[in-house]
Amino acid sequence: MKFNVVLQESEDGGYDVTVPALEGCFTQGDTMEEAIENAKEAILCYLEGLEKLNEIKATPDLTIKEVEVAI
Repeated sequence: MKFNVVLQESEDGGYDVTVPALEGCFTQGDTMEEAIENAKEAILCYLEGLEKLNEIKATPDLTIKEVEVAI
């Protein structure tokens, strides 16, 4: 799965990163390379959080199936 990330130079140095497709998903890094690596980790954590929310909201008598959508 691919995501666009927006890197912006921070006033304090380094880079701020946002992930437009994932509301509230952001991170930072001292270098562009570090910021990109941190963005990958932030995306994974965000998606894991969504997965856990789905588990919490699941009702025992329902069947849940995963579907893949090509973007």
